[in-house]
Amino acid sequence: MSPLSKPFCCLAALAVLACRTEAQPSGDTQLSADKGGYNFFNPTPANLMREMSIDGPGATESPYTVDAGHFQIELDFVFYTAVAQTFDGDAFHFNEWDVAPMNLKVGLLNDLDLQVLLEPYIHQYERDEFEGVRSAVTRHGFGDTTVRLKYNVWGNDHGPTALGLTPFVTIPTSQNGVGADIVQGGLIVPFAAKLPWDAHLGLTSRFVSAQDILGGRSRHEEYGNSILLARPILRNLEPYVEFASNVSTEQGVGWVGSFDSGLMWWLTDDLQLNAGANIGMTKWADNWEFFAGLAWRY
Repeated sequence: MSPLSKPFCCLAALAVLACRTEAQPSGDTQLSADKGGYNFFNPTPANLMREMSIDGPGATESPYTVDAGHFQIELDFVFYTAVAQTFDGDAFHFNEWDVAPMNLKVGLLNDLDLQVLLEPYIHQYERDEFEGVRSAVTRHGFGDTTVRLKYNVWGNDHGPTALGLTPFVTIPTSQNGVGADIVQGGLIVPFAAKLPWDAHLGLTSRFVSAQDILGGRSRHEEYGNSILLARPILRNLEPYVEFASNVSTEQGVGWVGSFDSGLMWWLTDDLQLNAGANIGMTKWADNWEFFAGLAWRY
């Protein structure tokens, strides 16, 4: 069991209790138009579209789908990762720049969308020191490609909570060793709850079959959880805080924990800018991650 499983379950229970204590909306606000007849070829009218929601910008994802027949792009201008660690007396340094990683989405049905995640350019610099001997390597090129389907189980258009299911497969399309060598995949389960005082809670669990990180083409299972709290402080500015963890079953690999924080700035109902930083809290976590990006729906 993950070191954070018990507290994570407790937080989820508190979220449900908080939702039940929230004032119940009137009957007319609970009802929504029947949107089941809309699809990719018969798009949802603009006046019936739900509020735009994105998968991120942290590790916590959204259970809400893109409305049928509409498109959404979620893109980081740049995503920077820095690692400086010592393992068994050996120093290890790693830096990575991801340029324009993006998630391209299209609404297929009212409760189902298709997503393609691309990594157009990755630049990695790795340096280590073993028994006084230093070595360095630089890699760069196109990264992996991930295909996902998101299905909203409930709460897409009304209600204080929502749940989604996102199965995915990652295809090893990378160049020069910047990505995986084998096909990976898994399931993401995002949950969202509206809390009092316009606050928002997000919970996400991940189950992944991934390639070993210590070398070779073998695979192992990973289990991740994250919890996010967000609340607008100004009309269009929404900060968030998040804690994310990931537990690997690969032998010799420790668990990853990070504290994440950032800002989302809504320019319009269909355009958002965001930026943030993730701080590693455990030895196996990346020390720092910084990013800035946008989300646009049309």
